[in-house]
Amino acid sequence: MLKRFLNKLSRVLEFFTAASMGILVIDVSWQVITRFILKAPSDFTEELATFLMIWVGLLGAAVAYNRKAHLGIDYFVAKFNPRNRLIAEGIVNFMVLFFSVSVLFYGGIQLVVRTFSLGQASPALGLPLGFVYLCVPVSGFFLTLYSIEYLLETIHQFKSN
Repeated sequence: MLKRFLNKLSRVLEFFTAASMGILVIDVSWQVITRFILKAPSDFTEELATFLMIWVGLLGAAVAYNRKAHLGIDYFVAKFNPRNRLIAEGIVNFMVLFFSVSVLFYGGIQLVVRTFSLGQASPALGLPLGFVYLCVPVSGFFLTLYSIEYLLETIHQFKSN
């Protein structure tokens, strides 16, 4: 049941990330059209592209981690025996869990709260910057869920070997 919930949550994350990427492509295309064809650059497109790139990058990292498509150098780990390979996977998943909880989730919440309390807004869009930084704890949340899931899978595999 938990696995099914995580799958639905992952699909929502993937949809939101893909939609953000689509909006980013449209935004940058509009920026090019207004700058080079219409000779009247749009005021907001560069700022929006920057904010969308931040969201796409951090949420895309969570999507890639969930799909186990993150960049990894496993040349030496592949030479380990299966038991030591599981130990290495467990250590890596624990490190991702620790980083996700402490830096991304907890630190991200601190960043968002502080930014909202200062009332900072972006110059072109007038968007409160807390919404821009909200991607940090959101990606931390997803990375935490996925790292817990993979850590539990690794522990289960280790016990069954």
